[in-house]
Amino acid sequence: MKPILAAWQGMKGGLIGLAAVALLAGSEAGAEPAHGIAMYGTPALPPDFVSLPYANPDAPKGGRLVLGEVGGFDSLNPHILKGRVPWQLRFLAYESLMGRSYDEPFTLYGLLAESVEVDPEALWVEFTLRPEARFSDGSPVTAEDVLWTYETLGTQGHPRYRGSWTQVTSAEQIGDRGVRFTFAEPNRELALIMGMRPILQKKQWEGRDFAQSGLDVIPISTAPYVISDFEAGRFVTLTRNPDYWGADLPFRRGTNNLDEIRMEFFADGGVMFEAFKSGILTSMRETNATKWDTQYDWPAVRDGRVVKSVIPHKRPSGITGLAMNTRRADFADWRVRDALIHAFNFEFVNETLNGGSQPRITSYFSNSPLAMQDGPATGQVAELLAPFSDDLLPGTLEGYALPSSDGRASNRRNIRTALKLMEEAGFTVVDGQMMRPDGTPFTFEILLPQGSSEVQSIVNMYLQALERLGINASFATVDSAQYRERTDAYDFDMTWYTRGLSLSPGNEQYLYWGREGVTEPGSRNLPGINQPAVEAMIDAMLTAQDHDGFVSAVRALDRVLTAGRYVIPIWHAPIARIAHDARLKYPETLPIYGDFIGFHPDVWWFEDGAG
Repeated sequence: MKPILAAWQGMKGGLIGLAAVALLAGSEAGAEPAHGIAMYGTPALPPDFVSLPYANPDAPKGGRLVLGEVGGFDSLNPHILKGRVPWQLRFLAYESLMGRSYDEPFTLYGLLAESVEVDPEALWVEFTLRPEARFSDGSPVTAEDVLWTYETLGTQGHPRYRGSWTQVTSAEQIGDRGVRFTFAEPNRELALIMGMRPILQKKQWEGRDFAQSGLDVIPISTAPYVISDFEAGRFVTLTRNPDYWGADLPFRRGTNNLDEIRMEFFADGGVMFEAFKSGILTSMRETNATKWDTQYDWPAVRDGRVVKSVIPHKRPSGITGLAMNTRRADFADWRVRDALIHAFNFEFVNETLNGGSQPRITSYFSNSPLAMQDGPATGQVAELLAPFSDDLLPGTLEGYALPSSDGRASNRRNIRTALKLMEEAGFTVVDGQMMRPDGTPFTFEILLPQGSSEVQSIVNMYLQALERLGINASFATVDSAQYRERTDAYDFDMTWYTRGLSLSPGNEQYLYWGREGVTEPGSRNLPGINQPAVEAMIDAMLTAQDHDGFVSAVRALDRVLTAGRYVIPIWHAPIARIAHDARLKYPETLPIYGDFIGFHPDVWWFEDGAG
């Protein structure tokens, strides 16, 4: 696997300013058609590449993969806010103009589009469709389909599509097969984002309400897989389309090898695990290190019919843990949030559940070159943060690290610190009960999704720790529909929160942490982060003129988010643990986003008689 640091070093010197942004599409002078587009430098693969470096071009076709999911679904449309949708449909049942290589931080290659052109000033991007591109019903993909898709997603689709669409001033057809998007201002990342939207068939949606659709529309798309069967809340079956138009594209060679991919849904993780043990499922991603070491021991594992694969990656940790809703008065005070972080005894929880084996998430971009550095902010990071110094929370500039304990359940030192912080915030302990400044008991509820047994174990230990502060907290477990409804409306005090991040953060950071998400329903800003410094660092990241400037801006953003004390982080896994049928194989060459292999079955294949 290519070392991530080498990948980053390779990008140094290849970065460019906006005045020469044509290099993003592999062109040094003026806008010219290119086979790929990179956020930084030029695409690693030449125009005549044979296959993606982590795909096996000789992989056989056939076989079946059965995956398990906890929860249910009531929609097959992953592009709107309404409904619960199998998350895999976004990636397996749709295609975009460009396809992403997971062996580069952020590079796209032609998929539905045969070429891409980027304006030297980064004011527009133009794609030319492949003449052979077809929907699953055999009809051609037209420029009209593309333009209708972008307009529909940008105005009626999920909020993740709307932010970028507001930055597009015009979308027009160029010739028979070309589409051009013009931007309100120079934006090099937007050129890539425009290449990543799923393409829908306009004809299928005529006379239908796109934003209110659910199970009534089985998508007609261009993807290698089509939905062949489903039962609401129970299963979805995807079947490889034997007439898939793009089977011979270099980008697709050695991918989409399985004849059938089926997703089975279960009420909780325990039932799902038993289904895997009994052979109903053929692959299982395990996140609990102790369970991986101690419970994957049954006849099929011992005799080799089931294989335990460990797949490393160098993706940022992202943030996983308990998010505090700063829209609520109790959590608006950073000292209260800090106290609650001190009360969480990570070392004790990690030892109890994982044998102490899992590394803690130390910041949002930890486990990557984009992570904030230890100690005080220096150099360009300090310069970026300086205008906001009066409003930044303690530790942002001076240096911040999560509290650690001696591993004992009592956690006395951190509990003392937590009590002091609560006192500074105006809270008092009366007869063993933590009281708010107004004299009412300080209580709160932790909202959890159904089926999260490991999360419940974490929360139960946390509730016991909070009792040492005189805080009587509780948790509520709700089904996936209620959980989605309540989190979309920010109807919670504290909730379980996971936000994955990449090596190429960009415009999506506004959706994750931007101030619009404080009041706009359905955003991903569950903590309600509302800091001018956050958006300023995102701005700096998007307009950075060189590699060092980009990294400094992300590290500064990481400082503001981490020192903001919005989430009580747990651990992350720099590896993916995948147990699977021995006949299911994946390539030896792994991309830098190694856990892509574990999440997406694109490059797996089935060898009958193996194992």
